[in-house]
Amino acid sequence: MASPNRLQITRTVWLLSWISLCTDLASEMIYPILPLYLESIGFSVAGIGLLEGIAQATAGLCKGWFGHWSDLRRQRTPFVRTGYLLSALAKPMMAIWASPVWVLLARTLDRLGKGIRTGARDALLASEASPQTRGRIFGLHRGMDTLGAAIGPGLALWFLWSHPAQYRSLFLLAFLPGLAAIALTWLLREKQDRHSGPVSMPGFFHFLRYWKESNPAYRRLVAGLLAFALVNSSDLFLLLLLKSRGLSDAALIGWYIFYNLVYALAAFPLGGVADRWGLRPTFSGGLLLFAMVYAGFASASETWHFGVLFLLYGIYAAATEGVVKAWISNLSKAKDRGRAIGAYEGLRSVATLLASAGAGLVWQQFGPETLFFLTAGIVLTIAIYLSSIRLPGFVADEE
Repeated sequence: MASPNRLQITRTVWLLSWISLCTDLASEMIYPILPLYLESIGFSVAGIGLLEGIAQATAGLCKGWFGHWSDLRRQRTPFVRTGYLLSALAKPMMAIWASPVWVLLARTLDRLGKGIRTGARDALLASEASPQTRGRIFGLHRGMDTLGAAIGPGLALWFLWSHPAQYRSLFLLAFLPGLAAIALTWLLREKQDRHSGPVSMPGFFHFLRYWKESNPAYRRLVAGLLAFALVNSSDLFLLLLLKSRGLSDAALIGWYIFYNLVYALAAFPLGGVADRWGLRPTFSGGLLLFAMVYAGFASASETWHFGVLFLLYGIYAAATEGVVKAWISNLSKAKDRGRAIGAYEGLRSVATLLASAGAGLVWQQFGPETLFFLTAGIVLTIAIYLSSIRLPGFVADEE
């Protein structure tokens, strides 16, 4: 029998990783220039924050519903395929009509696709690992995903250098890697798990009942994560801050590529650190880096400042995003894993809406420096909270 600490990367893990790479390549061709495009068609900074908050809220609430539904059906791949299909179709939609309402619809459809697939995909990834290896499995997936996020802005930079301000043409180009992702989803194979009788569609907010049914460790963890989500506004504000400091579009995209490369390269090693030394210290350390970075961006002005800050920001992301998914997976049973991840994501979506909308208002009323310093101080407090409470590495029974 294989040791539970031994890492085995299965065909399913590799496929899901490549699918995410292609999808993020498409998404990140658009994301760095999205605030510039939105401003060009009439969005204010507060409007951008509200749009992003609505889109993220849609994704989060749907993650809960569809994650729960995938638990009930005991099937993950149909949700994975549908979700990636919708996200791919949303990219060319932005090129059809430069209307704020239409862009909101397309952006929401893109996030809806993410909402449909995320709970099922993460549950599928968790089932391919043991509690002792999930940090590395999720780290590998996040690393591949973020490698696509580094390649995508690079392609966008090349395209905009050749075709300045041709944002709508870029949206059409981003459809191609999305098609590759759709094709790869049909190579996924899943063990069929029989269930007794027909499965009815759950109520939209039924997944929230998991909060009462879950164990205390899950609730303590998610409470801290939601507090972080309430102040962790969209990265669009970071890009807008750089723009306000006089950076060109090319420089802005270049720094974003650098951040994603650091994230991609560090995700798997830091997943290994989390497996070996603990999920909590790795995640809490990442939050400390986040606080340092946000405080630094509030006063940064020199080129080397941006280099150091984006390096640390990439390490923060690598130390938290995959780690927290592994952590939640370890604190939930296999039969409830889609709902456990979805309940967290659904609650986080509400926090994200408030964070992005609130950040836009703080920016307009008090300026970007106040927003970034305030965020840094609150996140430092949250890191101390997560470091002090008692949380096990895992409590759930295995499949």
